[in-house]
Order: sequence, then structure tokens, then C-alpha cells
Amino acid sequence: MRGLDRAALATAMRGGTESAAGWPYPSLVLVALDHDGSPLLLLSGLADHTRNIAEDARAGLLFDGTAGLASPLTGARVSVLGRLARSDEPHHRARFLARHPEAVLYAGFGDFVLYRLSVERAHLVAGFGLIHWIGSDELLIPKVAIALAEQEAGIVASMNRDHAAAIQGMASPGMASPGGAAGEGGWTVTGVDPDGCDLRLGGAVARIDFDRPLDGSLDDPGSLRAAFDGLVRGEIPRGP
Repeated sequence: MRGLDRAALATAMRGGTESAAGWPYPSLVLVALDHDGSPLLLLSGLADHTRNIAEDARAGLLFDGTAGLASPLTGARVSVLGRLARSDEPHHRARFLARHPEAVLYAGFGDFVLYRLSVERAHLVAGFGLIHWIGSDELLIPKVAIALAEQEAGIVASMNRDHAAAIQGMASPGMASPGGAAGEGGWTVTGVDPDGCDLRLGGAVARIDFDRPLDGSLDDPGSLRAAFDGLVRGEIPRGP
């Protein structure tokens, strides 16, 4: 989920849409994740999916990690179920715009609102026979320190300023999302969380995960800053 910048959103068509009412309505949306893993979406009030949500907040998001595989059904994907609600939290908006800098062009329009999916459960398919229903307590990270949101911008700026060369070495071209056109310049970090960090290069995104969540960083954002310093120096192992 953290490695993708888009997902398929499923909502129920609202009443008053004639024969389509009640039917599932799939649409493509841009997505970012909160520090605890909750999906964040910036939606226009003019879009059908937003109008659907106004009548029925239940929604599903499909995160598809199978792109580029010769046999897609052997790859991982997860369907996340929950209820969408408007969020006025500044750090939610900041995380979304950092993940999707092009959204700054329209995020200020009056009809665009930031939504957070309150996750209830998820259906994980990790390949043939590897299928599990999991609860929100298994999917999300509990009790992420509020201070992390307050210090994130400084941590990101420090990483991009002090570790730019190391970031390029960690983010190989093969990490780019399929179909994402790389822009000029190098990879930059757009967000940090207890699982790792998000990167972007033009239209391409990448993810660098720790081999396990940093439990200590949940209470002390300073330890997260130190962890990233260790990551770029090769002192902290990366995830697969």
C-alpha cells in the first residue's frame, strides 16, 4: 500500500441515478497514506464517487502490486474496506500534497476535499493460496506519535539536503512505478513513517522499507531521524 500512489476506489451509486442506483462504481484515485497506514484521498465534490460517499460512506480501495509481473495472479494485492470521512487535519493534507505535488495546482479549489478512510478490515491476496482477511489492528500501526507529523517536514528536508547522493544510490531506476515517467533531477524523499520512506522522481514513485517497523520511533520522532541517518549509511537493514 505504501509503495503505490494510486488505487481503484469502489463506491455504491447513490439514489436518484435511475437504473444505476446501488450498483458498484469503480474509479481511479490518487492516494497517500497517513503515518499509521490509513489511506488519504483528495476528491472533487463534482465527481460521482464523492457524491456516492455523501449518501453511503462505505468504500473499498484496491491496491494492486502486480504490475510488471508475467503472471499477475501470483502477485500481491489488497482490498481495504472502511468508511470515508472528511479530514481537516493539516498533516493529512501535507502528506497528500507531498506525495502528489502536482495536486497543488487544484487542491485549493473549493470543491476539493481531503478524505481519510477509517479502515475496518482488508482482504490480502499475496499469491495463489495465500489469502487472508485481516483486521484494521493488523493492518495499521497503532499509537503513532503526534510529534512525528509535526517534525516530518524537517526530517524530509534534512534527508534531501544531507543525504541526496545516498538516496540516489538506494533508489535504483528499477524502483520506478510502471508507466511513471521520470523527471529531471534526482529522487527526493516525500514522506517518512515508522515503516520507511516514500520517494518521487517526476511521475515515478518508489518506496524504501525497513526490514521491520521501528517501534521506538512511535514515541520518539528523533529516533526516526536517527534511523534514516543509519539507513543511508547502511547501518540499518532495508526490507525486501
